[in-house]
Amino acid sequence: MTDPTHAPLHTVSRGRARWHHGVIRPALQRRTNVAPAAQAIAFLIGIAAALIAGALLLLAAGHDPGAVYGRMIDSSLGGLNSISRTLLRATPLALAGLAVAVAGSMGLWNIGAEGQMMAGATVAAGVAIAAGDLPGPLLILAMIGAGAVGGVILMAGPALARAYLGVSEIITTLMLVEVSIRIVEWLETGPWKDPESQGFALIEPLPDQASLPGLFGRVHIGVLIAIALLVAFWMAVSRTAWGYELRMAGSSPATARYAGISLQRKVLTALLLSGALAGLAGAVELTGTATRLDPGLSNGYGFAGIIVAALALMRPSGVAAVAFVFGAVQVGGQSIQTLGVTSSIATILQAMILIAALVAAVLLNYRIRWVRPVGSNTDLPEAADAAGTTGATGV
Repeated sequence: MTDPTHAPLHTVSRGRARWHHGVIRPALQRRTNVAPAAQAIAFLIGIAAALIAGALLLLAAGHDPGAVYGRMIDSSLGGLNSISRTLLRATPLALAGLAVAVAGSMGLWNIGAEGQMMAGATVAAGVAIAAGDLPGPLLILAMIGAGAVGGVILMAGPALARAYLGVSEIITTLMLVEVSIRIVEWLETGPWKDPESQGFALIEPLPDQASLPGLFGRVHIGVLIAIALLVAFWMAVSRTAWGYELRMAGSSPATARYAGISLQRKVLTALLLSGALAGLAGAVELTGTATRLDPGLSNGYGFAGIIVAALALMRPSGVAAVAFVFGAVQVGGQSIQTLGVTSSIATILQAMILIAALVAAVLLNYRIRWVRPVGSNTDLPEAADAAGTTGATGV
């Protein structure tokens, strides 16, 4: 009899290969009939779990969790001024999240909302420089409209490539982020350089009338624009034939083709509308909080919008709530540094809260099934015993 410890190498390799292909693996399966209330509860449970884990982290770092969390709540929600700071942060998050959700409603991923925000802000700034003598309301409307156009211009290439060539929009939209930022860096040292910048790389400041009117505290009417767009898209998706066709094209392309729906047209519509919303977000940020165009204007809002849309499950109704919570977490995370909490721990706390909320949302809408690859073969009977059956089990 051959000693298994001295078996030929190719024999051992084949045995390992058969064992590898026979091992059960986890897979996600979408749950049916998940109530909206359950989603909110899961979101809150995820945040609570993250806060408990964050408390342990703070204790290990020598901080009082009660004092830290108290400062976070007070700075983000403790009064009108605090709420205004949260709303100011939540406005671009909501618009960027809506831009990603529009594409996501058809199963597409706009990863380049950050670049489209910069493109929108760039075109809006160009309008302000060229037509700075217009009255305030007209100038602001022109800048916001130009911002949407800027987002469409940057999205046009990826949208056409995805619709007609099948090129992944994930790669193309992401690559254009760097392009849009470099264009702004070129403008601030070239055509749009401020002649009074004394050698610094700065773009000409915006006209005084190119600022959105304020509401209270630090909040401007950009928050009303965001709310209006969220409501409009929710109505369009849930109450119109266009929205039904968009959702059908994303969930079942074969059914959509059978119903006579043009998938290419829907892909173009979803991606271009997504780019327009992201560009509009850049224009709102420019007219709401900035005095001039700057390469750092988007401030990561476009990338954060991906998280917002994912946590909201690509639903406009959820984008508003998630953006507000996200804004509060960011404002609170910045404020606790005054208590001696390092910026790294503050960032870790923010990440833990967001990741826990995302995991809770995923586990609510999907269940884990342990499956064995079809046609697998194994020489290890104990593996079959551990699996229990050759089918799949769910939790």
